[in-house]
Amino acid sequence: MAADLGVELAFVGLEDGFSEKMAENWDGNLDSGSRSDESYHDSLRVEPIYEAFLCPLTKEVMRNPVTIENGQTFEREAIEKWFKECRDSGKRPTCPLTQKELKSTDLNPSLALRNTIEEWTKRNVAVQLDKACRILSPGSPEVDVLQALNHIAHICQKSRSNKHVVRNAELIPMIAEMLKHGSRKVRIKALETLRIVAEGDDDNKDVIAAGDTIRTIVKFLSREHSQEREEAVSLLYELSKSELLCEKIGGVGGAILILVGMASSKSENISTVEKADKTLQNLEKCEKNVRQMAENGRLQPLLTLLLEGSADTQLSMASYLGELVLSNDVKVFVAETAGSALVDVMKSGSKQAREAALKALNQISSYEASAKILIQAGILPPLVKDLFTVGINQLPMRLKEVSATVLANIVSSGADFESIPLDQDHRTLVSEDIVHNLLHLISNTGPAIECKLLQILVGLTSSSTTFMNIVAAIKSSGATISLIQFVEAPQRDVRMASLKLLHNISPDMGQELADAFRGTAGQLSSLINVIAENNGISEEQADAVGLLANLPERDSDLTRRLLDEGAFKIVVSKVVSIRQGITRGGRFVTPFLEGLAKVLSRLTYILEGEPEIIALAREYNLAALFTDLLQMNGLDNVQTVSAQALQNLSKQSRHLTRIPVVPESGFCCTIFPCLGNPPVINGLCRVHHGFCSVKDSFCLLEGRAVEKLVACLDHANVKVIEAALSALCTLFDDGVDIEQGVSVLDEADGIKPILEILRENRTETLKQQAVWAVERILRKEEIAYEISGDQNVGTALVDAFRHGDYRTRQIAERALKHVDKLPNFSGIFPKVG
Repeated sequence: MAADLGVELAFVGLEDGFSEKMAENWDGNLDSGSRSDESYHDSLRVEPIYEAFLCPLTKEVMRNPVTIENGQTFEREAIEKWFKECRDSGKRPTCPLTQKELKSTDLNPSLALRNTIEEWTKRNVAVQLDKACRILSPGSPEVDVLQALNHIAHICQKSRSNKHVVRNAELIPMIAEMLKHGSRKVRIKALETLRIVAEGDDDNKDVIAAGDTIRTIVKFLSREHSQEREEAVSLLYELSKSELLCEKIGGVGGAILILVGMASSKSENISTVEKADKTLQNLEKCEKNVRQMAENGRLQPLLTLLLEGSADTQLSMASYLGELVLSNDVKVFVAETAGSALVDVMKSGSKQAREAALKALNQISSYEASAKILIQAGILPPLVKDLFTVGINQLPMRLKEVSATVLANIVSSGADFESIPLDQDHRTLVSEDIVHNLLHLISNTGPAIECKLLQILVGLTSSSTTFMNIVAAIKSSGATISLIQFVEAPQRDVRMASLKLLHNISPDMGQELADAFRGTAGQLSSLINVIAENNGISEEQADAVGLLANLPERDSDLTRRLLDEGAFKIVVSKVVSIRQGITRGGRFVTPFLEGLAKVLSRLTYILEGEPEIIALAREYNLAALFTDLLQMNGLDNVQTVSAQALQNLSKQSRHLTRIPVVPESGFCCTIFPCLGNPPVINGLCRVHHGFCSVKDSFCLLEGRAVEKLVACLDHANVKVIEAALSALCTLFDDGVDIEQGVSVLDEADGIKPILEILRENRTETLKQQAVWAVERILRKEEIAYEISGDQNVGTALVDAFRHGDYRTRQIAERALKHVDKLPNFSGIFPKVG
């Protein structure tokens, strides 16, 4: 009763002043540049506080006033704490004001006072919010706006019910409008105030999310100022606690991308990173957001749903995973996390689930490391089963295509497929019957799956460990002719895959492929048409010319077919175009040029007794062309082929050189022999004793090829050395002036490197070539005399004489006689016959 009477008396004294405590609560956090507290509060016209409202212990307005036995009123929490302290100190409970002992610690709620305080508070809040409402309008000074926002935040923190009042006063849109204020301080304070208004109040969150406020908040995430970003992410975190708003937040373009970036940032402060991460965790409640996160590199939520979600959710996530473009690192992560689960779906899931799993696996398997993880997860057996199963349980052809794509990806990983069993019979992917099944399937499906199946064989023939198994299976299946038919396929991807496969197997199936190309119409022409394309240099062209290059070069029938198809004219134009820089090189220019050189060299293998081919070699000036290609340092295969071609051409020089016609001696010469000396003819080739030219007789001297071939003798690649030495040996072969040929070699500084090759004894072929060449060189007495003192040469020849084959020993014996290391018995015994 005393407390109620106090309330009535308090209302009589309306002129009592403000309590300083209330003033502190009002604007204790205001900016230091604000107006004085007194003038500001005077302007608010707030009802004064009454002494009866204040708890004697806390000096603050009571929220839950209670009365003790002597009639004094306190805040329940404060008096309970007082009584506890009395007990803890071993004293009987006393009244805080009178210090007299109390018989009872019973507390009686003072409902009338509580209601009166609430009414008073509401009136004060209403007045204060009305003032704030008038301030939060365009044109108000920055300091006033800051004070108003600060007070709204203070009011909302005091009581949850005040948040309802702020909403009903329609202040939330006005606060949101302050996010567009020109002052950074105001924007930051507005973000903070909205967060406080939203805390624990879903209705307020809905009001904040109305209009484009969320879009505006998201824009702050990209601001340069860190405090703006921090307040914005804190507000979004609070809003994201409402499941209804998760989709709306995720629907703002770029929101999830920015949050993902912030959550993984190394430069943001820890609080901001944590809030961004927690916001994303809240947003995971919406599947659309999970998809966006996956799209932006945050895969774990999607994988969690894939592994733990409902059947429908798992299907949805697997389907979406199949649509994503994943980085290689992410592919590995997904394979490690969900690879086994996806493989299990392939084995036992519904057709719809298997389709989703296959599409997801298609994405994951396209990287070598992730493909190997899937192999460990057991992907091969169900994949092969899906491809070969026919009948009621077979997959639709569109899914077989996906299975074939996944298998092609898996094969390109380079795993050891010989050791991975597919079934209880321990068959592997390279078992003969499995390869036969693949070949049969290729011939009985549409272009899309044909391409993928061809790519599987491409992958298997690209590995040295599985190459021979596949070649043997192709040979035993008799599928060569059916495979080359795909060269004519109108679909470029099918044609490319078939050319790649044929190119891969051509080193070991050259003759079979040559026979097949000769026996069919159209395929050879299609191959040449691919090479003739003028859209740069493609992988398809490199494979096409590489395939032709690997076919037996001495197959004259095939060479003539190529001639009839105009292949050599195209090849020459391509080589010239590359050398002149007209066709720019790309990553396929080297294999393309290597193939062109080898195809063109086919002509040099059938020159003997073929005037038509000789005429063509002259027309294309092949000797000059191959001499030019010989200088392409770094392209070992081109240099090797060029030297071999020059060897073949040079062998024909002695037949093609034009021998001068010497007029017969007249009557006077018969009577006077001194008049019969042969005339001196200038311009004759020293080696061939005729009129030579690089174009017409393919002469190495006239083509200035000798020095270039000698330079190749110092090459690191043995194949290049062998080819260059063979070409040089034509200068002192039978049928030419050997002594002059040796002189030409000597003048080009070619003798010393040949002797060095003999001493090094690097390969059996080189040793045989060097022994033959040195024997010819030693036939020139001056050189033999000079070399006879070189013990290393003598030792090398002795070694060849002792350990070489029959022919090499014979040649080494002759060479040793030239340097007097063996006696020459031909001078002792008379020649017989």
